[in-house]
Formats: sequence, structure tokens, C-alpha cells
Amino acid sequence: MFKIKIEPSGHSFEASAEETVLAAALKHGVNLPYSCRGGACGSCKSKITSGEVHYEFMPDGISSREKQAGFALLCQAMASSDLVIESREIEKNMDIEIKNYPCRVEQRTQLNHDVLLIKLKLPGNERMQFLAGQYIDFILKDGRHRSFSIANAPHDDEFIELHIRHIPGGEFTTEAFDNMQAKDMFRVEGPKGQFYLREDSDRPIIFMAGGTGFAPIKGIIEHALEIGLTRPMHMYVGVRALEDLYMKDMAEAWAAKYDFIHFIPVLSDPKPSDNWTGRTGLVNQTIVEDFADLSGFELYGSGPPKMVYAGRDIFPEKGLDLDHYFSDAFEFQKD
Repeated sequence: MFKIKIEPSGHSFEASAEETVLAAALKHGVNLPYSCRGGACGSCKSKITSGEVHYEFMPDGISSREKQAGFALLCQAMASSDLVIESREIEKNMDIEIKNYPCRVEQRTQLNHDVLLIKLKLPGNERMQFLAGQYIDFILKDGRHRSFSIANAPHDDEFIELHIRHIPGGEFTTEAFDNMQAKDMFRVEGPKGQFYLREDSDRPIIFMAGGTGFAPIKGIIEHALEIGLTRPMHMYVGVRALEDLYMKDMAEAWAAKYDFIHFIPVLSDPKPSDNWTGRTGLVNQTIVEDFADLSGFELYGSGPPKMVYAGRDIFPEKGLDLDHYFSDAFEFQKD
């Protein structure tokens, strides 16, 4: 393993000779800029001030003159020694350029009676750089936008994963459920949003998800696990009945494998046939029942506006500083 140091930040991580510098950086939570991850666009071009790199194939996005001057394409370059690299880092969402992309539906899977998982593929080696928890917009033919949170983590960016809930009377979600097929083409714009993991904090985390508000929280937790974050994470997922709870096995597997992750599903109106013995009621009320003092926590709320805004009202009564309340309210656009 080789030690890679990024200047001027001073951040460092390890990389093997068989993985690209960019892949190793993202794996360790160091957000270097990139776009295509295929060696064509030049977005990840950086100067190697110490050490040597090698390529499996010489990429098109760098000239021989740039290579002689010490520059490398980090999405293709692999370390041959310890390295010191001059590169800016993506510290905030404002540092990532919002772009318009064509994409196609690669996979379509129904997760429960009213939630659809779709995976979108960008052209060729194109990649969208994003922070875990952000969202994208579908751009409809008439120019309207429909927003959906990204459900995968940045290190796993071959596809863009979305969880789409069928909204009765919703033109786009009805079209997605009834007619969307693999290989259908769309245009999307992103990434967008202020809802992303604050990695520089050491506060324990409470996640509050309502329905498909689980999607961005899934991406955040996958990212946290990838970068080795071990802060306590309490994941509350609120739905109406058991049939509305999806990816339950995944959440339970996290809680079983990692002692710092706790999964608490909450049903507001379970059916008699659910035979539910778990927590019931409103998810935000369940959190304040469990935590008498929220002053030391970071809280991420994602889902229906009523849930998110209710949390904003009641959590400060338990000591939460609203500077540490990050929210993503799913406002359903009217057709």
C-alpha cells in the first residue's frame, strides 16, 4: 500500500498499486473533483509533486506535455510509490457543478406496493459527482422538473439509484409505475440540495425518515460505512403500515452487523393483519420519547413536509440546536 497526501488540505489515505488514486480517495472520504471517471474529460487532472504513477492504458484526457509537466488524471492513474498531489477538494455541495445529463433506465424493480426502484445509467464513462443525500431533477418534455433523492453512495456511482413512490394523481409517478421500461431515455439535472452528511462532526446521529425519505438516508449510511465512520447512528423509519416499509432486511442487517447502528421502524396505523409488536405512533414523537436531551446530537430528517417541519418545532424543546438539524422535505409538485 502507498500513502497518498493531498495538498494544500493535508488529507492523506492509502492506495494499492491496482486501484486508481481517485477510487482510493473516494473510498476514504476524500472528495476529489471528477466527472467522467473514464479519462476523457480532464476534471480530475492534478499535479503530482512527489512520487510516480502508472496507467493501465494511456487516457485521452491528458497530453504528453502535461504528463511531462507532472500532471496526472487521477481517475486512471495508479500509484507506483507514495505520492504528494496538488488538488482542490470538494468540501461542500456548492463546490460541485450542477449539470444536465442524458440517461437511460438500466433497471426497474418494484420494492413494495407503491415504491419503485430505478437505476439510471449516464452515457459511456460519464459520472455524476454528488454528495451522499443529494437529489436530482428529471426534466420533463414541457420543461417541468420532478425531484428525487439519490439512494446510492458516491463511491458506488456506476448507476444513479432512485426510489419513486406512486403518488395518486401524480402524472410522472403514474407514468413511471405503468409505462417506464428499461432503456427508456430521460434528461436529468443535478446534483442538488443541502441534505448531505457532515463528515467533520463527531456528534452521534439520529436519522428520521418518512416513506421514501429512506432513500437519501440509505445513501448517507452506505457512505458513512464506506469511509469507516463509527459515530452512533439511530435510524428511525416511519410509515403507515407494514406493507409501506421497504428494504427492511437491509436496515436490519446493518443493525445486526454494526453495534453503532440502531434501526427503529415506527408504524403510525398498523393493520390488524400486520401483527405488529414494534413501535407505533408518529416517528418524530417516538424520537422525543427516546431522547430526553438532544443537545449533543445531529439530526437528519427526510420525507413528508409535515413530518420534517414538526420535527423542527418539537426537537428544540428537547435541546436540539437547529444548526444541527438537516432536512429534506419531499414537496410533491402539482401536475
